[in-house]
Amino acid sequence: MPYALFYQDAKLSKAYPTEADVWKLARKSGLVVDSVTEEETSSPRPLLDNDYEIKPCQLEPNEDPVKNKADADREARQEPRLN
Repeated sequence: MPYALFYQDAKLSKAYPTEADVWKLARKSGLVVDSVTEEETSSPRPLLDNDYEIKPCQLEPNEDPVKNKADADREARQEPRLN
């Protein structure tokens, strides 16, 4: 089942093969924040900022989640890294 990034039921991203793929995209886009609760002080857990959600989605006509992932991976490799 493909997944995408949503905000208030509006699909914001392309469909990707797994939920983990969308988390990677969200983190790269600056939409992930680390949350620490009193019970989890040793290891913060990632949360999506501003009520964004990652949910299963329906594919658009002619949309290929595997191709979307390959395109995103290729773009990430081409971006300059700042150290």
